[in-house]
Amino acid sequence: MQGMDMSSSSDSSECKISMLFNWYTIDACFLSTGWQIKNNGMFAATCIGIILLVILVEALRRLGKEYDTFLTRQFQRQAAVLAAKKDNCVTRAESAGLGLKFRVTPLQQFVRAVIHALTFAGAYIIMLLAMYFNVYVIICIFIGAGLGKFLCDWMVVTVGIEGIQEEIKGVEETTVCCG
Repeated sequence: MQGMDMSSSSDSSECKISMLFNWYTIDACFLSTGWQIKNNGMFAATCIGIILLVILVEALRRLGKEYDTFLTRQFQRQAAVLAAKKDNCVTRAESAGLGLKFRVTPLQQFVRAVIHALTFAGAYIIMLLAMYFNVYVIICIFIGAGLGKFLCDWMVVTVGIEGIQEEIKGVEETTVCCG
């Protein structure tokens, strides 16, 4: 019964796993024995996949923020429509210093929950990968985080310029420094 003993086969080897920082490439395993690195190409694909996973998590975080901003803008438009109608409720709320409360619909909350769950799941998988203490994997996570921030989280800010316009005029005048 030669074929029964898998450990004696030259094709199979055990997973290299360590709870200390390591530089394993060939025979390293991640998440399961099915994800065992057999050659350099598989390791390169793993590294690229990890970078893409981290970028995806950053994109999902951004998507969640954008969706919440979208819902907030919808509520603001609804409040503006109510205020334009001069509804008695709106007038009383304004005079009392109260705001209007809006609640997302069950479908909107479901979408928010799905985005959050996907983000959480991706982040959890990344954390599990980091726990293998493979330095290459950890570096790939850092690279993915940096690329994800760069690609998915461009900062855009709208600044009101009402008070700034007067300051700009003062700077443009030729007598500013010469009194």
